[in-house]
Order: sequence, then C-alpha cells, then structure tokens
Amino acid sequence: MKKLLLAGMLGTSLFAVSCSSVKNAQTSQNQKSDFLKIKGDWEIVSIDYDKGFKIKPFDEGADAQCFVGSHWRLIPNNYTGAYTLSGGGSCPSLTQPIKFEVKNGNTFMFKKIATGTKAKQNTVGYSLNLINQSTDQFSLEQNVPFDGSTVRVVYNFQRTGMK
Repeated sequence: MKKLLLAGMLGTSLFAVSCSSVKNAQTSQNQKSDFLKIKGDWEIVSIDYDKGFKIKPFDEGADAQCFVGSHWRLIPNNYTGAYTLSGGGSCPSLTQPIKFEVKNGNTFMFKKIATGTKAKQNTVGYSLNLINQSTDQFSLEQNVPFDGSTVRVVYNFQRTGMK
C-alpha cells in the first residue's frame, strides 16, 4: 500500500512539473515572439516629454529633438544593433553600435559599445519600458530622475524596413 501511495505521489509530482514546464516553455515562446517583433529598421518619429526640461538622451550631449528622425537597426538573433543621428544644425552626426535585450517582454535594455571594446566590458546601460507595441510601431518609455521626482520621456518608433 505504501508503494502504491508513493507511486501515486510521484506520478502527481511529475505531472505537475511537466505541466509547469509546458507553461514556462509557452511563456518563453511568447516572449521570444514579442522580442522578434522589434527586429528590423526603425525611426523615432516623435519624442514626448515636458518641454520645460532640456533632455539629452543616452549621454550623447545632443538635445532630444536630434533623435527625432534617427534610424535604429535592431537584430535580435545576435542582440546587436545601432542607432544613427543624421546631424544638421546643432545636432551631431553619428552612428552608435549597441547591444540590447528585451526582458520579461516589456523592458528594453541596451548599452552602447565603443569601438574596439566588447559588450561585456561595458557595464553601464539604459533600461526603458517597451509600450504600445504593434507590428509597425512601438514606444520606449524612460523615467529620468530629477530633483526628487521623475521626468517621463517617450520615444515613438515607426518601422521603416526589414521585418
């Protein structure tokens, strides 16, 4: 009788674990699917923030408006990409390689990669919330601390190519 009870408990445990594994695999697959939606070429079409603040995103020393029209290429199969500012006026012209990832389906994290360095050598990066995602657009929300409060900055992206 004890063996039958033990076998029953073991069977129930294995069933529970196998169901959990299937659920975890499905969650992982859904997150990968969401992650792959951002594959391709994108342009920042607008940036929303309180215009009373001077925002200089991602330590580039350039005003936020310099990022409107910037081109972003995101390649999720190797977690690399780059963004390009086209310059003009007081805006710099530059291309910045990045290494990125999407965690939990809604956190976009990236770090800039300097020429001649490896991504693992750079421990500083940026974490933004991935919001309003669809096939051809998404937004990244950044909450920047300032004087004991936060300034909300939203970068609105539109697909320009390669799905």
